[in-house]
Amino acid sequence: MTTCPVCGQRGIGKVGADQYYCWDCCVEFTVRDQDIRIFNVESDGTLTLYDDLIQGTVNLEVQKG
Repeated sequence: MTTCPVCGQRGIGKVGADQYYCWDCCVEFTVRDQDIRIFNVESDGTLTLYDDLIQGTVNLEVQKG
């Protein structure tokens, strides 16, 4: 993995086995085979699944409209 799956930048660091951190958009992601899971890093250090955040944002926009 040479670029971030979220922002496309190359500021990637390895934080564990198959686990990476993007210094540009501040997300962690895991890569196993062809499966990529993206996590938002919360202020207390916990990880929240990035897809859940996107779905929540989309649902809020639909409800407003």
